[in-house]
Amino acid sequence: MGYGHEISPIIGLESMRDAGIEAMLIVACGTSYHAGLVGKCIFEELLKIPVRVELASEFNYYPQTLAKTLSIVITQSGETADTIKATRRLQEKGCHVLAITNVVGSTISRIADLTLYTQAGPEISVASTKSFIAQLVALYWLAMSYSISDVNRLANMLMSIRQLPNIVQQVLDNQSSIKQYGEYLAGFNNVFFIGRDINYPVALEGALKLKEVSYIHAEGYAAGELKHGPFALLDKDTPVIAIVAKDNTYEAMLNNIREIKARGAPVIALVENGNTPASEIADFIISVPKAGLIFSPIANSVVLQLLAYYAAEKRGCTIDFPRNLAKSVTVE
Repeated sequence: MGYGHEISPIIGLESMRDAGIEAMLIVACGTSYHAGLVGKCIFEELLKIPVRVELASEFNYYPQTLAKTLSIVITQSGETADTIKATRRLQEKGCHVLAITNVVGSTISRIADLTLYTQAGPEISVASTKSFIAQLVALYWLAMSYSISDVNRLANMLMSIRQLPNIVQQVLDNQSSIKQYGEYLAGFNNVFFIGRDINYPVALEGALKLKEVSYIHAEGYAAGELKHGPFALLDKDTPVIAIVAKDNTYEAMLNNIREIKARGAPVIALVENGNTPASEIADFIISVPKAGLIFSPIANSVVLQLLAYYAAEKRGCTIDFPRNLAKSVTVE
């Protein structure tokens, strides 16, 4: 089951919602887990129900309270061992499971109650990039399909989601600028990524991509958490990538950047075009086309993927096939 340009509900999911669903659970690993964290923000905004996101590898080993919970599992390959085990455990507890995957006929698609295919096409590279973006789009579409938002808001969101290919193309057209910062990062051994709200998981994913393909130690943080310990690691040799969104976290993020600068760490800020205050504080600026707050993870993720790519290229790494990693993780 795929998704198209129009918003249309998934057959079978409507009955689950009508069955008294009061919460959602998203279970995934790695990049898919980060997509799930973005999904949490989307679902809580549009469906107004609590959502929790669990790592499949941990979910399988402690008790769960799952009453009246709709469960979603996400896996690019559909063969991720931890996610398959979590799916079976959920079903044993009487939960209906919706799987989001890229591979038709995969194990997860055969055992899940419902399957939403991302239709991203084959992705040979071990580090999922287009699959991550496709997972985000699937989550947007799913949330919009069952949103309790008014018709005008949904119409505006549908218009925005149709603009995403153009926005991504604008990012790709700016590769020369992004490349210079990727090559700059290649000269460091440690990099921090920070974000807030819906872009906090994007920071996590940006850090994961950089460490996967360039072998640079990278960590992602919610920006407000740096002061609770990680500040001790900041110096001139620890650049920080800051995802700056024009939302209710904007002023707090500017203060975070000021605190980072006070500790001598260089800051590369991802800012929407024309975001002047952030541009005056950060050392370097990467302009990102405006996509609207809820869709900003798409454009920001592509920028961070390109940063990782160019850092890895500068360091002479085998970008598509990082050491010690496999495309499909079939062991627990």
